[in-house]
Amino acid sequence: MAYKVFTRNWWKRNSTWPDGLEPDPGARKTIIGKVSTEKEAQRLCEEYNSTHKPGILSRMAEYDEIW
Repeated sequence: MAYKVFTRNWWKRNSTWPDGLEPDPGARKTIIGKVSTEKEAQRLCEEYNSTHKPGILSRMAEYDEIW
C-alpha cells in the first residue's frame, strides 16, 4: 500500500451561512507527500499540523490510501 498526504480547507467563506463559514470537504487538495506506510502518513500529518495553524478555514493535513 501507499499513502498520499495532503492539505485542504474544511470551510469556505460564505456570508449567508452562520458565522460566515460553509462546510467545504470537497475543497482542492494540495499533496505534500507520498509515503509507503500508514505510520509514515500519520507522522507527516502530525508534523505538518504541529507546525501550521489551521486558521479560520481549518486547513489541516490528512492522508488517503492509494493503490
